Amino acid sequence: MKKKILIVEDDADLADMIGYNLRQEDFTTRVVNNGLKVLSMAKMFRPDLIILGLVLPGMDGFEICKRLKSNEKVSYIPILILTVKSSEVDIVLGLELGADDYVTKPFSLRVLLARIKNILRRGDDHYKPPSRINYYSLSIDSENRAVLLNQKCINLSKTEFNILALLASKPGRVFSRDSMLENCWPDGVFVIDRAVDVHINAVRKKLGRMASRIETVRGIGYRMKE
Repeated sequence: MKKKILIVEDDADLADMIGYNLRQEDFTTRVVNNGLKVLSMAKMFRPDLIILGLVLPGMDGFEICKRLKSNEKVSYIPILILTVKSSEVDIVLGLELGADDYVTKPFSLRVLLARIKNILRRGDDHYKPPSRINYYSLSIDSENRAVLLNQKCINLSKTEFNILALLASKPGRVFSRDSMLENCWPDGVFVIDRAVDVHINAVRKKLGRMASRIETVRGIGYRMKE
C-alpha cells in the first residue's frame, strides 16, 4: 500500500513541486494551504507523515503541531517541519512540540526525500523494546505504540515513545545521549545537540508526577529509576 503524505504549505508552486516529486517516488499526496483545515484533513486522510510549513494563513505551524500532537486520533502521525525559520530557538520549539524532523528552506529535494523515507522506514536495525513493558503505574504496549499511565492513555510522538520505551525497558541502566540518538531516531534524521534533552523534557511533562522517575546522569545521559 502506498504511503500517504499530507503537505501543509501555502506556497502553491512549492507544494506542487514537492507533491509531484513525492508521487514520482510512489507516495500518495494531499495539500492543505490553510492552517485551520489541517486537523480535519489529517483525521480524514490519515496520512503516514505530515510535511508542515510554519507560516500559514489561519493558524501558524507551531500551533498546528501542538494541536495535532494533543489529539489522540492523529497524535501518532510523524511531522516534518519545512520552513525558512532556521534559528535554534525555532528548531527547539518545533521539537518540543513533537515534530520528528526539521528542514529549512532553501533545501535539497534529495535531502528532503531522504528525511521523509527515514521517518517512514520500518523494520530498521534499531533497538526493539519488549512487546509489553510494565513499570509502576506505566503500561507500554510496543506493538500498538500505546502508553497508559494510571490506566489513562497519554499521547506521545514517535520519538518520545521510543525514548520512554527504551528507558522503561531497562530500569537502572544509564543510556548515553549518543546511545539514545542511535536507538530512538532513524538513521540520517537531522538532530541538534539538544534534541535528546528536548524530548526528555517533553516526556517528563507528559508523565506528570512520574517525571521524577527519569533521572539525569550528569555528563552521560539518562536512566529510569529502579
